[in-house]
Amino acid sequence: MRAHEAGALHGDLGYTGPAWLRTPGDVNALVPQLWPRTVTRAETGFLQVGGVSVAELAEEYGTPAYFLDEADLRSRCREFVAAFADADVFYAGKSFLCKAVVKIVHEEGLFLDVCTGGELAVALKAGFPPEKIGFHGNNKSPRELQRALQAGVGRIIVDSFDEITRLTELAREQGKRPRVLIRVTVGVEAHTHEFIATAHEDQKFGFSLAGGAAFAAAVRILDDGVLDLIGLHSHIGSQIFDTSGFEVAARRIVELQAQIRDARGVELPDLDLGGGFGIAYTTQDDPATPGDLAKRINKIVDSECELANLRRPRLSIEPGRAIVGPAVFTLYEVGTVKDVDGIRTYVSVDGGMSDNIRTALYDASYSATMANRASAAEPMLARVVGKHCESGDIVVKDEFLPADVQPGDFIAVPGTGAYCRSMASNYNHVPRPPVVAVRDGASRVIVRRETEDDLLALDVG
Repeated sequence: MRAHEAGALHGDLGYTGPAWLRTPGDVNALVPQLWPRTVTRAETGFLQVGGVSVAELAEEYGTPAYFLDEADLRSRCREFVAAFADADVFYAGKSFLCKAVVKIVHEEGLFLDVCTGGELAVALKAGFPPEKIGFHGNNKSPRELQRALQAGVGRIIVDSFDEITRLTELAREQGKRPRVLIRVTVGVEAHTHEFIATAHEDQKFGFSLAGGAAFAAAVRILDDGVLDLIGLHSHIGSQIFDTSGFEVAARRIVELQAQIRDARGVELPDLDLGGGFGIAYTTQDDPATPGDLAKRINKIVDSECELANLRRPRLSIEPGRAIVGPAVFTLYEVGTVKDVDGIRTYVSVDGGMSDNIRTALYDASYSATMANRASAAEPMLARVVGKHCESGDIVVKDEFLPADVQPGDFIAVPGTGAYCRSMASNYNHVPRPPVVAVRDGASRVIVRRETEDDLLALDVG
């Protein structure tokens, strides 16, 4: 679809999509907030990250591939640690975890959240101090809990009465007293996709505040005396830009802390408000800085504790997406360009929903740019799609690309550090891409590309 056709679509057919699609602007321009901080476009038109051209990276590592700007990742870690100087910053490992990232997170002074035995195994293998690990999950198995106890995990966030029973029995057997927090479902409707909103009542996580289960869990743990109840935990969702949800969550959590104090004479020392801080996937997204988040959240906690006449607990937060998401982009090679009767131009790349399921799963929006050359061609409204046998295999729903995009061109999609490689699959038996860290003119593989031999090695039939 050419530029004048796109304009007709917007004006004549009542187009109601994102406003940014109405003004394509310079298709060669890079919007800084969407890209890792060392990404630039050279005079040749090639993107560069960490001083290395994507031409060199593609030649060495192939496509598709995730490229991590290590300097960007480290700087985001430092910004959160500095902004929340009087709190504990837990990196949410579920967003993306590998041994190299675990080591970076530790070197930059963060704590670490894991939510399965597999994530815990990666953390321990990378040498992360177990006492700085928090263990989440709504259905931790006895084996996972036993491993956490044996490793000396610093905190376990209990999510059900079944888990309290399970953990209490294991702790008695091992003669240990693990530190625990209660995950509380605070009834906040976060303004996000239904599948990533986690604090409303009708979902699987946590103990209901409104129904009294959260208070009952606290009483049970305190009365048993086997587990060391240190605090309460709340997580209201993901990709959130408005701190008003955190304000409501903090108020309700602090009220519960006051109720526990009044009933049992115990002021819990810790309060975890979770993460879910949003990032920019398109120019319509305007995320807060760590400094802004810290200022607002600290003000909320201070105010609520003062009203409840509670000592201010030690605050914890859990950024994952906000740290690793913007630090990575995915590079693809174009294989097919197909104009469908003037309705839409489909640009097919060599990856797809196996390396980024978020568009199909959450209706997520992404941006894209041609990464191997600048173009003077007029912009066209295109859809970047993958190679999988699904019509929903969409990487970028709508983006202006140069009208001369052709097979062999490279397309780069920013903001793919969180929940892309971590949710990647082998659908259609496509091997998963590598993750390559780039810094100061050098690159290194931190997660290697899967091969067909890897896939066949699991097939024992």
